[in-house]
Amino acid sequence: MSDEQQAVPDGLVDRLDVIEEQPLAARAEAYAQLHEQLRRTLEGDDEHGRG
Repeated sequence: MSDEQQAVPDGLVDRLDVIEEQPLAARAEAYAQLHEQLRRTLEGDDEHGRG
């Protein structure tokens, strides 16, 4: 397994595949939700935000 493959969180590729199968309008919302989830994870926010 390459370093690039190891950097991808489990399930992310599968989730992206599911998003890509959706109609265009639904994809935009799904990508926005994924972006927000990844942002919170990277910034270390918990489920309730920083307050």
